[in-house]
Amino acid sequence: MQTYKRLLGATTLGLILAAGLAAPAFAQKLDNKTGPSTLTTNAAGDIDFGDDSSEWANDGECDDPRFSGTGSAAELVDADIRKDATDCRAAFAAGTVTLVEAGSTPADITIASPIDAIDFGDDSSEWANDGECDDPRFKGEGSAEELLDADIRKDATDCKAAYEAGTVSLADDNSNANATTTDTPATGTDTPATAAEIDFGDDSSEWANDGECDDPRFSGTGSAVELLDADIRKDATDCKTAYDAGTVTFNGDTAGSSATKVDISEIDFGDDTSEWAKDEECDDPRFSGTGAASEMLDDDIGHDATDCKAAYAAGTVSFDPDGTAATSASPASTEFDYGSDTSKWANDGECDDPRFVGEGTNKKQLYEDQMADATDCKALEAAGKVQIRQVYQPSYAAGAPYDSSEIEFGDNTSSYANDDQCDDPRFEGPGAAITLLDSDLEHDADDCKTAFEAGLIVLREDDGI
Repeated sequence: MQTYKRLLGATTLGLILAAGLAAPAFAQKLDNKTGPSTLTTNAAGDIDFGDDSSEWANDGECDDPRFSGTGSAAELVDADIRKDATDCRAAFAAGTVTLVEAGSTPADITIASPIDAIDFGDDSSEWANDGECDDPRFKGEGSAEELLDADIRKDATDCKAAYEAGTVSLADDNSNANATTTDTPATGTDTPATAAEIDFGDDSSEWANDGECDDPRFSGTGSAVELLDADIRKDATDCKTAYDAGTVTFNGDTAGSSATKVDISEIDFGDDTSEWAKDEECDDPRFSGTGAASEMLDDDIGHDATDCKAAYAAGTVSFDPDGTAATSASPASTEFDYGSDTSKWANDGECDDPRFVGEGTNKKQLYEDQMADATDCKALEAAGKVQIRQVYQPSYAAGAPYDSSEIEFGDNTSSYANDDQCDDPRFEGPGAAITLLDSDLEHDADDCKTAFEAGLIVLREDDGI
């Protein structure tokens, strides 16, 4: 399993500026501080209520923690500051909430962080100096629409300029560390989970203690990119550390579990009579995960035993006894599968599927959007504005085996060597790992050689042999 090797070193920042603060006191609070700040008063016209982007907006309660009163929600988190405008404006007008007075909360200093205290990093991001802040530690109208952890501290000029202009602020990651809610069946109300209430489990995952939370019950910047049901309650140290740091939130005990974990001895893997047996991919549609084939047939249920048993033992697939094939198309089909329109960016006039290149593609193509922006990509391909990357053409794999004698693959010293995915960042294609690290350059020889010869990866255009 491939993961981003990062933990977001977030700084908890107060963004609230209380009303009714006398001028001398306000001046004292601003002493030795620079960067954006906003003074609000108890006059409704002077209050920046923000927008309605909170998850709890328009529910009849004011969820912005800058306010208090009978019209406020019982539980308030900093993430909702200026994010529940309609509710809070109505409650303020009705007199059921007022702005919190200075000093009534633990965070007496409630202005933005001094700019000289922020490590903006460098400009090594691919998107540096494009006029948008691409560092996901920041939020605001000056931020790029899509943010990647890989750009943390990598867009210094843009982010510093936006911060100075007041169009971004540092995201308050720790303020909502324990604010994930779980539904209480008895009442139907939302209550926050605390670390003491969560069964983190043990550290028996293959990926335990690697600095990332691999338990799919959690999500956030501290989570691994790929999550498997097999790792539920199996990465306790990493997940508790990330949870306490506020870089992951708990989504409930049933979250992320699409299939029941079954002991390998209890699974009837069947035989190897599938046409696709022993091709190092699990073709049985009862299984899903990175070790499973992209196209499945019901006819292969119980007929790819060797591959599926190996993948299950390695934790690259999970088992769903009621699983059925995702598609009835033949794996040997030469027709390109555009996928669906499940991407959040679908039907926006740009192709977000990373299998495509060309002027019609979005500048940031994410793995999660692969096969998820069909209408846009198909239309743009027909218009000649995008093209399918060669290695994703069904006909390319059909032309295997390919000669790899001219390529220096290196050795197998990568931590992810021999996992049936190519982790060398010089390659791309369906046989490559989702996340590629420079440290694995020429260090996953066997996986990459096998995938290259099978037509599952190619050298990137900007990498020589």
